Amino acid sequence: MGEYEPKIEVQFPEVVHVAKGSTVKLECFALGNPVPSITWRKADGVPFPRKVDMRKASGVLEIPYFQLEDAGTYECVAENSRGMNTVKGKLFFYAPPHLTEKPQDVQKLIDDSLVWECKATAKPKPSYRWMKNGENLEPTEERVQVVNGALSISRLTLSDTGMYQCVAGNKHGEVYSNAELRVIAVAPDFSHSQLKSQTLVKVGGDVLIECNPKMSPWGVISWRKGTEPLRETSRVNILESGNLRIWNATKSDSGTYTCVARNQFGVASSTGSLTVKEPTIITSQPNTLDVNVGESVVLPCQVNHDPSLELKFTWFFNEQLIHFGNHGGFFEKVGGQHSAGDIMIRNIQLRHAGKYTCAVQTKVDSISIAVDLVVRGPPSPPTSINVEEITDTTASLSWRPGPDNHSPITAYTIQARTPFSLGWQAVTTVPEAVGGHRLTATVIDLSPWVEYEFRVLASNGIGTGEPSKPSKQARTKGTSPKVTPANVSGGGGSRSELVITWEPVPEELQNGPGFGYVVAFRPNGAPGWMQAAVPSAEASRYVFKNESILPFSPFQVKMGVYNNEGEGPFGPVITIYSAEEEPGRAPTRVRARSLSASEVEVLWKALPWNASKKRVLGYELKYWIKGEKEDAANVQRTVGNQTYTVIRGLKGSATYSITVRAYNTAGTGPASSTVNVTTKKPPPSQPPVKVMWNTSNSKIVVNWEQVKALENESEVTGYKVFYKKNRHSSPHIMETNTTSVELALPTDEDYIIQIKPFGEGGEGSSTRQITIPRVPGPNAVGSASKVSTLSALSTIALSLTARTSL
Repeated sequence: MGEYEPKIEVQFPEVVHVAKGSTVKLECFALGNPVPSITWRKADGVPFPRKVDMRKASGVLEIPYFQLEDAGTYECVAENSRGMNTVKGKLFFYAPPHLTEKPQDVQKLIDDSLVWECKATAKPKPSYRWMKNGENLEPTEERVQVVNGALSISRLTLSDTGMYQCVAGNKHGEVYSNAELRVIAVAPDFSHSQLKSQTLVKVGGDVLIECNPKMSPWGVISWRKGTEPLRETSRVNILESGNLRIWNATKSDSGTYTCVARNQFGVASSTGSLTVKEPTIITSQPNTLDVNVGESVVLPCQVNHDPSLELKFTWFFNEQLIHFGNHGGFFEKVGGQHSAGDIMIRNIQLRHAGKYTCAVQTKVDSISIAVDLVVRGPPSPPTSINVEEITDTTASLSWRPGPDNHSPITAYTIQARTPFSLGWQAVTTVPEAVGGHRLTATVIDLSPWVEYEFRVLASNGIGTGEPSKPSKQARTKGTSPKVTPANVSGGGGSRSELVITWEPVPEELQNGPGFGYVVAFRPNGAPGWMQAAVPSAEASRYVFKNESILPFSPFQVKMGVYNNEGEGPFGPVITIYSAEEEPGRAPTRVRARSLSASEVEVLWKALPWNASKKRVLGYELKYWIKGEKEDAANVQRTVGNQTYTVIRGLKGSATYSITVRAYNTAGTGPASSTVNVTTKKPPPSQPPVKVMWNTSNSKIVVNWEQVKALENESEVTGYKVFYKKNRHSSPHIMETNTTSVELALPTDEDYIIQIKPFGEGGEGSSTRQITIPRVPGPNAVGSASKVSTLSALSTIALSLTARTSL
């Protein structure tokens, strides 16, 4: 056969009804040459859900678990190279009814009402009907209604008792739900709804006494006051509900009230009492309080009330409950009386301004009073600080006022800050005093070429407020410099040099970029000035070198300044000497002698002083242990014409080599001849031991053992006793060449003593601090041990403890 377009031979029906949750298969078969391909699609273009496996959907399309969204028109497409053919069919979704809300068994009283809901899902939408005791329920009375599956029966009777069924159905099926209604008759019963045992009301108040007995059917309600039937008046009414309402209560309304309920099955009653109390009245008058920041104020809340009732005071700030003890401790209850709920606010701040409400509650009424608190304080910070115009020394500012906090602004203060200032500084303005009505001012006396920030503070009768936020940085315009360097001096240096030094001009005084120095100098008496430019603002030194400069020659020097804006002035003329020559001679007659194990005295003859050429500013001593290299020597200098000194911190029993040189700004001169000296033996290394003391009459006698020097130590020639009355007083010193001393007996404080041996090598090791306690008795003996010793002759037993300080 030849090629021909597809021809669909087997196709699915045009309309297919599919149940919810079922699986549907659509078959499509076509003939054609070449063999046609089969594809599927939905007419609305929505792609197939993932549950449809399109890999298997060639001749058969299978849709599992059919849902409402799967309904629609489906199309089978057969296609080959000769053409295309299609066939369409529509799938409809249907679902039998399924109950989602069912009626439940219920028990009701006569005359009560009943509503039973019955709802179901279905496609198409279900219809509802009700049955009673197996028979269709036909609503013949107005009190029985069926609306959208809901059954409602009002004013129930005993005949409404029975078994009810809700039936929901469509053409695909019906579902049923059963529920039983029981209607009961009850005699009046107050067992679960007694009258309130006591009801309170204030004079002039309204009160409702509820009467809710259980009875079926509903009967008749009547009331008694005491033993008499209640007489209704314009103020006293029995409502249709049976409740008792009393308006504008008076003291005469107090008493017992009984509610009596009757129906055809019986009668019952319940009794309660009504008490009419005096109303609560706030006696403090509402007003406005006016205080300044930092002050304290009492907010009053005092009442007259029925003394048999308890009062509860509650305070609110701007309708927010005040929790006393919080809020930073500003609020405190001070109403000490039963009828006073006053509170105090301490150290009031601006944030405490607002409405304060005192609410008073009793069991019968509640009332409140409000107080408006106005807090006056320093002004809030000004805003919008703006630099309108700036020159080299002035800046025009504008600003806006902040809130005056209930006290008119009287003045403004302007402050400035630069990278060079210590914080914010007050500035000079035009006008000098900026009044509270002004919002502009000109700042004067500024430094040129400096970045400034400005801020404004407002003041009123209360004080000065917080400063504004800083303005944007603004730089003043540049100008030629006006300030010359300070502390111009110099001298020293190497041969043929004139050294000039100065303190650099601070950046805030340079007045512009490109700042530098002009150094002008000339020999004393010369007619013209030599000048040199130093282009670095940080420079602090200039050296002029010339072989013709004589040593220590006087020069006149002055310093000038410049920047890109121009040249500034020169400072005053000062005299500076050129470099001098170091001393040319060595000191003579150098002598040295040992003073102790660690000290040596050195003496020499002074050199003559030549003011014009080779000054002597002092002498330099070098000393080192003999045999070691001189390069490792220690150096000690004297100042002026001093011709002796003491070298300390030396080693004992050591031989030292010493030289002396004169020096000046140019350096040191030649060294003297070397002298050698040997230090004395070191002092004893052992402290005195076995320190003992005893008291008699008005004295303390302290004894210790003789210290024996070691072979390499100097002999002990005596002892120093340091004593003081407390740890903070200055010590007294007593020297002795024996091993005992006598001290005055302390009468008011303890003694603290230390003992050191000494000899020609110096002072030796000291004992630890020893405390001799004040002694109240006539005789006592002690030692510097941890256990005290008692005198056998003592008439009063004393315990003395020697305390040592480590």
